[in-house]
Amino acid sequence: MAILYAVVARGTTVLAEFSAVTGNTGAVVRRILEKLTDTESPDSKLCFSQDRYIFHILRSDTLIFLCMANDTFGRRIPFAYLEDVQMRFMKTYGKVFAYAPAYAMNDEFSRVLHKQMEFFSSSPNVDALDRVRSEVSEVRTIMVDNIDKILERGDRIELLVDKTATMQDSAFHFRKQSKRLRRALWMKNAKLLAMLTCLILLLLYIILASACGGITLPFCRSK
Repeated sequence: MAILYAVVARGTTVLAEFSAVTGNTGAVVRRILEKLTDTESPDSKLCFSQDRYIFHILRSDTLIFLCMANDTFGRRIPFAYLEDVQMRFMKTYGKVFAYAPAYAMNDEFSRVLHKQMEFFSSSPNVDALDRVRSEVSEVRTIMVDNIDKILERGDRIELLVDKTATMQDSAFHFRKQSKRLRRALWMKNAKLLAMLTCLILLLLYIILASACGGITLPFCRSK
């Protein structure tokens, strides 16, 4: 999975999060949230890199939507993911998030984070890709800064991501896609077999009708 972690927070208060890997990603993100809360610029897009990962951040008023992805995944799709998450979150919790306690939306919205994470990581549809492409010029203006720019040396935590968990997740998606492909091939073969059977039956009927004097098979029926 290309997108590995996501969180929705109000300032430093985490409202919902999901992680596809084990490690200390949550601890690193909480340091980032603390620093972001201290800075001005309520509406903005930011990127910070650490090791082989990039933290993509979408700020909207008091809310922060953040995801961590592999650095090879680019910036367009992670920000499209964050905007999709923002839309779904505001639609559901737009009137209550301002007063919600920590993790108030986690039971329900962590599932949404996970589902959309899988969607944007492995199978973005045409509409999503078109929307991403239309924003390419805007996203390219977002600079990817090293995480040291926001975290001072004493605040920085070494990012530890369990590669085994990532590999297991990738293997799961591979098996899932393989199963889906096998099912599609089986359906295609079944349709071809059904069409071939119908064609053979039709040819047999035509031959029989020719031998029996017409479509009602009068000669054969009279016998």
